[in-house]
Amino acid sequence: MSNLPLLEVRELVARYPLPGVPSFGGLVKRARWLQAVDGVSFTLARGEAVGLVGESGCGKSTLVSLLARLSDPVSGRIVFDGIELAAQPAALAARAPWRSRVQMVFQDPHDSLDPRRTAFDAIADPIRRLLGLRADALRERVLTVARRVQIGTDLLQRRPHELSGGQAARVGIARALGPGPELLILDEPTAALDVSVQAGVLALLDRLRRELGLAIVFVSHDLGVVRLLCDRVLVMREGRIVDEGPSHELFDRPRHSYTAALAAAIPRFPGGPLPGDGHAASRRQAVRRSA
Repeated sequence: MSNLPLLEVRELVARYPLPGVPSFGGLVKRARWLQAVDGVSFTLARGEAVGLVGESGCGKSTLVSLLARLSDPVSGRIVFDGIELAAQPAALAARAPWRSRVQMVFQDPHDSLDPRRTAFDAIADPIRRLLGLRADALRERVLTVARRVQIGTDLLQRRPHELSGGQAARVGIARALGPGPELLILDEPTAALDVSVQAGVLALLDRLRRELGLAIVFVSHDLGVVRLLCDRVLVMREGRIVDEGPSHELFDRPRHSYTAALAAAIPRFPGGPLPGDGHAASRRQAVRRSA
């Protein structure tokens, strides 16, 4: 196996226009920009799970949209297994040869599924488009992926409104797994789920990563979840990575005051430990046992 990182991001920049400011007595408007991603750099090893955390509006979702090639950066590099992804416009990325190897799971499982299509169709569509499978081969691939994420065959004929939140989340994960990706990008995939359902989905993701050797970029507001699922954490603020480190160390010994503030904001019982403090290994094992 190559020692080179699977994903290498270098000095990535993205910005959005803001309403102009009147100047010269209102004759012209001076252009303004929101720097959503401001010179972000990091690497991701094969099979590694990296968590991306930070407050709302810090640029997390914009960053993963760039990585998944759903939007274009102003400048910077996104190198996936030696392929420069940023060189191709996002509008053409859907048909790129590498598309099947980089897939994304979206935040709201119901909103990201076509309400007119069954779960079977949702999973089959990217397989058909990216791998070219048809008929029996397509059906067998869909059934294999459904079994892997623990979706019963009876659920495959249901439409999104007939699925629970947890079932819809599993369909979204199955849809991303269908083409056989090496990199899975997850934008707060459990944020819309009940706490009782989150544990099962997280256990599933942990098992899939270990079984399939997936590299994962996992965006979440829940620092306890990130500690359990991810090997390493990137802390983002105002478009920049301000801190990073192993998940079991970063929030115990933060190097940046912002990371310390995030850790201090984690809800806990009076006098109790932060989620994962002193028990991260055992809690991680508990999640894996529930898979």
